[in-house]
Amino acid sequence: MQLYNTLSAEERVELIDQAGQQRLTLSFYAYAKIEDPKKFRDDLFIAWNALDALGRIYVAHEGINAQMSVPAENFETFRDTLEVYSFMKGIRLNVAIEQDDHSFLKLTIKVRHKIVADGLNDDTFDVTNKGIHLKAKEFNTLLEDPNTIVVDFRNHYESEIGHFKGAITPDVDTFRESLPIINEQLNQYKEEKNLLMYCTGGIRCEKASAYFKHQGFKNVYQLEGGIIEYARQVKTEGLESKFIGKNFVFDHRLGERITDDIIAQCHQCGAPCDNHTNCENDGCHLLFIQCDSCKESMQNCCSAECLETIHLPLVEQVKLRSGIQNGNMVFKKGKSKVLKFKKSGDLEDKPLAKVSKTNSIRQKIAIKKVLVGKAEHYYVKAEIGLFIVENQEIKIGDKILISGPTTGNQELILDKMLVNGKETDVAKKGDKITFKVPFRIRLSDKLFKIIK
Repeated sequence: MQLYNTLSAEERVELIDQAGQQRLTLSFYAYAKIEDPKKFRDDLFIAWNALDALGRIYVAHEGINAQMSVPAENFETFRDTLEVYSFMKGIRLNVAIEQDDHSFLKLTIKVRHKIVADGLNDDTFDVTNKGIHLKAKEFNTLLEDPNTIVVDFRNHYESEIGHFKGAITPDVDTFRESLPIINEQLNQYKEEKNLLMYCTGGIRCEKASAYFKHQGFKNVYQLEGGIIEYARQVKTEGLESKFIGKNFVFDHRLGERITDDIIAQCHQCGAPCDNHTNCENDGCHLLFIQCDSCKESMQNCCSAECLETIHLPLVEQVKLRSGIQNGNMVFKKGKSKVLKFKKSGDLEDKPLAKVSKTNSIRQKIAIKKVLVGKAEHYYVKAEIGLFIVENQEIKIGDKILISGPTTGNQELILDKMLVNGKETDVAKKGDKITFKVPFRIRLSDKLFKIIK
């Protein structure tokens, strides 16, 4: 019986694109007493794998924390798999504001000591004595109270691109770091101030609110459902959004826009920007903010050193990173000295620019395409892409789409190509084709033909 993911990210992308079905990105959590997390984990995998559900899920004796991608047509059936557990009956599913079919490419369910690494000893305080949950309208009202202190319990790379106006934004890499810092910083306000807290989906505040009540804070409140649910209620009820910018998310999207305000800067040139990039160098993978201009000139790299490294032969790249411990530290590396315009800690509320409107997800999904082949190589200096035709012929004049997790979706008109080294008009299955591509492509990229 299959209890683990067996497909590569590239294979999963191809299957998703061939299916042509809309997927929904969502998240949820539940604190509950789970006697056998391993069995719980295996039962979930069997049920969700059958529904083509993907995501990153943590289970522990204390509950479940999940970020997932589910085919829209399987959404209600997926909900049924949760309802069989009493502690998840009627559970709120935080559906993402912006959708991306490639948000998750594997189904990974891990048994952990805790579903959120908070560094707390739960035996030392009552974890069920939580703060008062507030809906968006109530949250906005309390924000206006001069007796309120609002705290962002996310990390520096999250709050930098978006936060609530006037919020304290700790300069921390992890949730566990923020707890003692905030406790000390607000120690003198325990009796008289309203402590208003928020995070992405609410799970961090569930534990934090109980911890701060244990520390002696009298008036503790938390945003119900976090920023994700807040944004939904603001839109549904026509409320003013007190949150400005983007909400950072832990999937391929790395963020979903809440307002049109851009409050961050490109870490390399300082231009208004709030799009995160993972450095292209496999020995680095620094998470940083990078504008389109720098993205093109630096080829997704954070520094000149990394740019030079990615052009070395693969064998030499492997030698350079041999012995370097990176693990899953990608999101903790956003403070490199090479980032000249990085900001952390106390952040301003003043927007630097407004973002132009983008096409809705329905417009994006409406593009009909068929898979032609995959990328084989990219000649950087010549800006030439090499592809293998695997499924269907392609000819001069076709409108094509090159798509990949890092490349995104790039459309071109094929006006000239070489087929097996010779210039011609048509390429068929098994042919190798090369043509001009004015942006860097990767081995995981797929070549599609857009059907008119």
